[in-house]
Amino acid sequence: MKTTTKKLSDTRVEVKVVLDGDDLKIAREKALARLAANLKVQGFRKGKAPASLVEKTVGANEVTNETLDIAVRSTMPAAFDQAKQDPIAIENVNVTKYVPEETAEYVATAQILPDVKLGDYKKLKAKMDKTEPSAKDVQEILNNIVSAYAEKVVAKKAAALGDEVIIDFVGKKDGEIFPGGSAKDHHLVLGSGQFIPGFEDAIVGKSAGDKFDIKVTFPKDYGEKSLAGQPAVFETLLKQVNEVKKPALDNELAKKCGNFQTIDELKADIKKNLETQNRHRAIEKYREDLVADLVKNSKVAAPEILINDQLRFIKDDIARNAASRGMSFEQYLERAGQTVEDWEKEARAVAEARVKSSLVLQILARDQGITASDEEVEAKIAELRDVYQRSKEAMANLKKPEVRQDIKNRLTIDKTLDFLVEANGGDAIMNKPAESKPKAKAKKSK
Repeated sequence: MKTTTKKLSDTRVEVKVVLDGDDLKIAREKALARLAANLKVQGFRKGKAPASLVEKTVGANEVTNETLDIAVRSTMPAAFDQAKQDPIAIENVNVTKYVPEETAEYVATAQILPDVKLGDYKKLKAKMDKTEPSAKDVQEILNNIVSAYAEKVVAKKAAALGDEVIIDFVGKKDGEIFPGGSAKDHHLVLGSGQFIPGFEDAIVGKSAGDKFDIKVTFPKDYGEKSLAGQPAVFETLLKQVNEVKKPALDNELAKKCGNFQTIDELKADIKKNLETQNRHRAIEKYREDLVADLVKNSKVAAPEILINDQLRFIKDDIARNAASRGMSFEQYLERAGQTVEDWEKEARAVAEARVKSSLVLQILARDQGITASDEEVEAKIAELRDVYQRSKEAMANLKKPEVRQDIKNRLTIDKTLDFLVEANGGDAIMNKPAESKPKAKAKKSK
């Protein structure tokens, strides 16, 4: 067997294969054996007829087709090995020449993993975001705690900002009810900004039992394209006004939230927990930014088949989320104001970036000898068993070799990301402070 390689692109290759008489002899013997296996010839047991009778019975064309099929299938892996190519998908195979018992030629076109030229992974520009929470972030949590412990009392007065109202409403555009614009017994805190501009202000001054129309215009950037920038009317019934009495932000409130004696202790705990959360998010973003920088510094192409695989994963994920909300994938795009073409363009860019990121991380792991040990894989599987012990399906999946390999791959990538962070001066970043369990506890509002 001889091979000649022609590179069509960074991710596609054409291999021409020439087989000799010995290759064809082996393939022909296997072809006759395969054809004879289910052949009945008078005077012989099933599958035991001699080769000459098999060929005479089934015909020369059938033998030729079977021989070529076996010759191509059995020699193709060795042909790509000889050509030093690693195919991830065979696109096309075309037999170009066949002389019985003498020679055969075929051309195979395949998508291959590209040659990745890794850039300098030690001098990347990515920087980690600050993790210290702002005073505004802390105050927002405190405001939520105050709201959680607030008491609501039915009030016989006109609604004011800060009050909670219970309303029924029906939204109409051009006199027709539009989907998602109606509700009954909806609880709304006036001034919360939950509704589009103008809606909440229109309720201020109204009393329980009042019926009125609220005329608004949807923002131009509203998510539902059919409503964006359009005028609408909400036929509204104000059913109840609740005055919200919030507790003071003092030591007494702090004591209700957990093992705190003062409001300052509560604030310090909130700040500590926010910093831990910020650190987790910052590290994940820093890792992603480092990989993106490494991709820019490297020479890497994304095979079309891998991009299409990622596109399917992205679409399936969106479809599942849409289905959980009672929508199809197409309805999701319509609600988001996107055409299929627009979505595919955006999703393709994401898919291509994912493929390139995966390839550079694989090469970095290979070059640095980074891998997950059997002990680490077993520890992760044991951890997953504890999580999924009530699911028979999940427990069964954990025993599959392909699932084990996937876990090993994920652990290897995670270790490679740690290596990349440390290689860029991130030792201090990876030494995360010990996490504390949140002490605050929320009280259900009355």
